Amino acid sequence: MADLKDFAEQLVNLTVKEVNELATILKDEYGIEPAAAAVAVAAGGGAGADAAEEQSEFTVVLKAAGGSKLAVVKLVKELTGAGLKEAKELVDNAPSPVKEGVSKDEAEALKAQLEEAGAEVELK
Repeated sequence: MADLKDFAEQLVNLTVKEVNELATILKDEYGIEPAAAAVAVAAGGGAGADAAEEQSEFTVVLKAAGGSKLAVVKLVKELTGAGLKEAKELVDNAPSPVKEGVSKDEAEALKAQLEEAGAEVELK
């Protein structure tokens, strides 16, 4: 039983890089897809700060339309490809996600554009 506790402690204390290497080994050598387990181990261990730094997908959340609501609605319509009605509803129902699962660069670019139009934006 002590061996299992030691093993569990080793798993919990893995860095994000080590978790990714473990996931690769399990997939390549054993045919196991451990994506959800690897994320849980990384987030549960002392590597929480590393996991935040290694985040690869972001959600752009519109917190408020700001002073020029019309400009924000037009920009949301353009950025999301949604119709005018859907874009207006998204802006009216803020806080709401504008785009989910985007790269850091794309998320920052969207945030900059929305803030330039007067909106309050947050990246998650």
